[in-house]
Amino acid sequence: TAAELRFSETAFVQKKGEGEYKLRYFTPAAEGELCGHATVGSFYVLMKSGQIRPGDKVTAETLAGTIGIKAHPDGILMDMATPETFGKIEDRDKLDELYGIMGLKADGQGTVESGSRFGTPEDASLYLVPEMVSTGLTDIMMPVKDEKALDDIAPDFPALTELSRRYEVVGVHAFTINSADGMIHARNFAPLYDIDEEAATGTSNGALTFYLYERGIVKPGVVNTVVQGEKMKRRSLIETELTEEEGGVKVR
Repeated sequence: TAAELRFSETAFVQKKGEGEYKLRYFTPAAEGELCGHATVGSFYVLMKSGQIRPGDKVTAETLAGTIGIKAHPDGILMDMATPETFGKIEDRDKLDELYGIMGLKADGQGTVESGSRFGTPEDASLYLVPEMVSTGLTDIMMPVKDEKALDDIAPDFPALTELSRRYEVVGVHAFTINSADGMIHARNFAPLYDIDEEAATGTSNGALTFYLYERGIVKPGVVNTVVQGEKMKRRSLIETELTEEEGGVKVR
């Protein structure tokens, strides 16, 4: 069914018990462990059809674990998996490979340029380099210097597929924080799963929120807006929130 529909993901929903649901997600090529926007969409449909009500708290069982869901009149809040990091990509050869595959040069593209408000190589805490991060699915967070660089990305998809397989990631989530409107802008690529580019990626933007929080750019308790899908002419606004809680942080 997913291969026939050709959407980036198709979600299948099964009710397991009172307030308990099981979800499975399929791209046209394979089954995925988790898809954030398909989860939000599934529970929005359940709310609109009267199967759950605003204010209800329910759970979604997925291959990535059990996720808490809260329905409210304006939409769905979804807990993301506990953030995890799996290493930075800092070696010059690896940076050149990654940015080359994405159609860019690492110099001045893969980092915030010297003299910008987000730091320099000498200020390592604010010097942005790619890192593998997960809030359910692992992507490479790939910083670029501005919206033009983001727009210029033109991946070599066969090479990106092989790189994703080698790094054991879903794909690459490219982003910039140097934007004219003050929002985060992003593009997401996952050809390993037959998704050349995606217009809205909840799990990746959850991971990006944690990546930026660790660098002091995103503040806890603040709702962040990520703009995605512009190059595809399918502009999406994804809102994320990170809160500091006992035992760690929570991303929604």
